[in-house]
Amino acid sequence: MWVKGRRNLETNLSSALHNDQKTAWFHCASLGEFEQGRPVLEAFRLQYPGFRVILSFFSPSGYEIRKSYPLADYICYMPLDTPEKVRSFLDILKPDIVFFIKYEYWFNFINELNSRKIPIFIISGIFRPDQHFFRWYGQWFRKMLGKINYFFLQDQESLTLLQSIGINNALVSGDTRFDRVAGIASNPAKFPMIASFRSRAKVLLAGSTWPADEDLLLPLILDPTVNLKYIIAPHEVHPERIEDLLQKLGDRAVRFSSISDQTEPWSYSVIVVDSIGQLSSLYQYADIAYIGGGFGKGIHNILEAATFGLPVFFGPNYQRFAEARELIRLGGAVSINLAAELMKEVTGLLKDEGKRKKASAICSDYVKNNTGATGRILEHLPKITTLKD
Repeated sequence: MWVKGRRNLETNLSSALHNDQKTAWFHCASLGEFEQGRPVLEAFRLQYPGFRVILSFFSPSGYEIRKSYPLADYICYMPLDTPEKVRSFLDILKPDIVFFIKYEYWFNFINELNSRKIPIFIISGIFRPDQHFFRWYGQWFRKMLGKINYFFLQDQESLTLLQSIGINNALVSGDTRFDRVAGIASNPAKFPMIASFRSRAKVLLAGSTWPADEDLLLPLILDPTVNLKYIIAPHEVHPERIEDLLQKLGDRAVRFSSISDQTEPWSYSVIVVDSIGQLSSLYQYADIAYIGGGFGKGIHNILEAATFGLPVFFGPNYQRFAEARELIRLGGAVSINLAAELMKEVTGLLKDEGKRKKASAICSDYVKNNTGATGRILEHLPKITTLKD
């Protein structure tokens, strides 16, 4: 898909862009970055209706899921970062303003945009001390950062790091993911069959799980003394993965795609989500969340659960995520290493309703208290660049 999606890219783009309308280009690595940049894209479109909005992805996991997103005028892959392809792409696109989401630093694109005096903005940027920009060998990479017009950053640490290498064109605007998840919570998609499923017990929703996460969850799920229902949304939903999980769960489980009026969803204990795109809204039907990825490279999005006021559990590899560290400190989240720990913590919440409600309020308040990044970005943008429809 990565290769096929880039075939005839320039021809298709040239056919789609047949007038000289002003163009705003938003680029995201993948789906997670798209959801992070989406609030800014949509707010920009409302505030500057004269601009055409072009959306690009590097990864198929973003493009394939959002290639029909209705609020972009054209959606495509980003071409390879070679001088020739970059020049050809920009000759056709002719962007007037460019937004890269979080940390997309492509040398030839940044260099060529800079030479053409096209402003480049980083949205929800975040930096860590161990990145090559801040190491003794990072001079070449630091020069690349110097060609970015402005950084809208998630936190103060990122601003301090940039200032330590002489970059001051930056603002701590916050993380736009909070705006995105708060928006989902205010108007989530409805699933009446899930409402029927949860009618007789509380629900634990396990989102973006991997096999290591499910190994931790299975003893809890299979314990008949725990009065709890479960929704499991694996990170990968190919048929073999779903079938393997269903076999482990036995006749207690049903596929999400199989639920209908005739299936009596309330009669099942576990729903396995076998498609992509529903997870962020499904959290509204849960009481507790487990977020996958913590036994691999790092946890997935915990804010989608926290915005609905769900106490959150996840594995041990969470240190790179400020929201996980903060929710643990506040008491809304718990990191788990063993199945026995998960059993103890979850059953403890079920027995102590006051404790569960307190953790729930901590999580929902945390999201509410951190929204507003999108507004700060759109408010500051006219101060640092000329934007006219």
